[in-house]
Amino acid sequence: MLNKSAKPVAVVIGATSKWQADGANTKLATGAGVSDADLPVSVRWSLGGALSQKFAKEGFFTVLATRRSANAEGLAQAIVDQGGECMIVEMDLASRESISRAFARVREEAGDVDVLIYNPGYLDGRDLTPEQEPFEFMPDRIFETAQAVAVSGPFHVVKEVLPGMRRKGAGSILFSNNKASLRGRRRKTGESLYYPRAMVRTLAQALAEESVDGIHVANVIVDGPIDSPGVRALQGVRPEDIMDPMGIAEAFHYLHTQPRSCWTYEIQLTPASRGGPSY
Repeated sequence: MLNKSAKPVAVVIGATSKWQADGANTKLATGAGVSDADLPVSVRWSLGGALSQKFAKEGFFTVLATRRSANAEGLAQAIVDQGGECMIVEMDLASRESISRAFARVREEAGDVDVLIYNPGYLDGRDLTPEQEPFEFMPDRIFETAQAVAVSGPFHVVKEVLPGMRRKGAGSILFSNNKASLRGRRRKTGESLYYPRAMVRTLAQALAEESVDGIHVANVIVDGPIDSPGVRALQGVRPEDIMDPMGIAEAFHYLHTQPRSCWTYEIQLTPASRGGPSY
């Protein structure tokens, strides 16, 4: 048992980022990795890292779920350096078996999950050229990845944590999402296929009925680019439009700590410079 102090357990799925210094999106956008040596630890792993650090600071034993353990080693060390406790688990959201193995390990080494944060991203489609934007040119792999991350993945993950939360009569299931969950729109060059994100939002709405058993479910729409090493290296992104990942993490923690008499089921976070949310 790694969680020897029996701290409450927070699992962050997507604890690392494809926009971190050596992330796939960063390499695709810049042609190589970038240095994060001069950046605060709060932004080095974008939103997933900020969420992991925030909940660890708030006294949670934090589980960093990622495709490859090596991606999260720096984040885990940062949490330990801040006085927190954590563990890394590998999880492939396209594999039901991988999800089951990961959560079996979490239950054995950390305990039942108190907070589940579903925050995975995906890369497929960002390498396509403008000529491949029309729908009929999208490779099947783009759809299959989107299905795994936005449809089957959250379905299987939620099934792993609900029994323990129901036994306790408490728990939070929080989804990070984007504006594509609000309405379908054409995919642009450099984007993945995002319309399946609407299923994440729909699942959150369907799961709201679990509130009768003390389980708080909320969908968080993040409407803007999130600060990270890769995003800072992009051309054409206005600094005032970049969202602070720790500010977003504060909103997630707020949702978990809300009194039961006034739970929020959906929030949308937008930079003030944008002049309001986009739909």
